[in-house]
Amino acid sequence: QVQFVESGGGWVQPGGSLRLSCAASGSGYRIYDMGWYRQAPGEQRELVARITRGRSMNYADSVKGRFTISRDNAQNTVYLQMNSLKPEDTAVYYCNAVASLYSSVRQTDYWGQGTQVTVSS
Repeated sequence: QVQFVESGGGWVQPGGSLRLSCAASGSGYRIYDMGWYRQAPGEQRELVARITRGRSMNYADSVKGRFTISRDNAQNTVYLQMNSLKPEDTAVYYCNAVASLYSSVRQTDYWGQGTQVTVSS
């Protein structure tokens, strides 16, 4: 199994910044794409940003220009720098990793436990 250590969530006023981090680990697993999703109350989980091992990135339109995703392949760690935060960014943010056993080509999605981000005055 792939396990995650997430950190960096919390409360911030509108216009503020937060940085999320997520370290993935799993004996015998290779980590491919990593990313962040979020889910607000009563809403479906949605993509925030994803990054490949080659560092190709894609973002939700709602966060482009404000959020930056990055990763450390050696540490299987993904970061999300969130600037100019808005109340509508309030959600539980989930780390995601696509991984497979070294002995297999089958890739599977794994999820962190989530970290709460609250933007309010």
